[in-house]
Amino acid sequence: MISVKGLTKKYGKLIANDNISLELKAGELGVLLGPNGAGKSTLIKSICGLLRFDGSITVDGHDNRSLEAKAVLGYAPEIAVPYPMLTVAEHMEFIARAYRMEDNWKDRADELMTQFDLDDKRNKLGKELSKGMKQKVSLCCAMLPDPKVIILDEPLSGLDPHGIRQLQRAIEEMREAGKSVLVSTHMIDTVESSWDVTFIMKKGQMVRECRRAEQAETLEDIYFSLFEEGELSTDA
Repeated sequence: MISVKGLTKKYGKLIANDNISLELKAGELGVLLGPNGAGKSTLIKSICGLLRFDGSITVDGHDNRSLEAKAVLGYAPEIAVPYPMLTVAEHMEFIARAYRMEDNWKDRADELMTQFDLDDKRNKLGKELSKGMKQKVSLCCAMLPDPKVIILDEPLSGLDPHGIRQLQRAIEEMREAGKSVLVSTHMIDTVESSWDVTFIMKKGQMVRECRRAEQAETLEDIYFSLFEEGELSTDA
């Protein structure tokens, strides 16, 4: 579903992503790990077609910058920034229109808002929402079109324990439905029981790819075996 080959992204002399390749198949939960500044968000933005880069990326077999790829891709950014003067319900309508969804999108929007405890917030403006509520709106917008591929960049940021559990359940449902889910997170324990493949980055490079079926160690042990304590506090 996601294929990245030889991805290199530079900001002037800084190499944010250095010749990165990865594959994420249908029905897999991929986890992207690495300290701050490792290049995770740059990789995600490149996959989503938000940055120029060298190399090739395909989503569901289509060039990631094509309309065909964008039509099957859902994305929730690291920092949720809803439109301040749109209500929660209007955000759902905006996404539905952007993806040219049929009339039944309202039922799916209602289900998502109920699932993430936004039902009583549907008429609240974006500027009136708490950080956690903004994050939930962003997640609902990403999932509304029922995409084949969904990318979540630090999706647990701002969520309370109940919200984290809601998202874990949603991710598992998408995975069971055969969708590809790529999650960047620092909260390793939240994906420990469900990951299929993990990509670990360091200083712009992919330093290890792990498949769950081939590992006896926990994901946390694998991660900390690659980093000294001091390396985990590197600024972005």
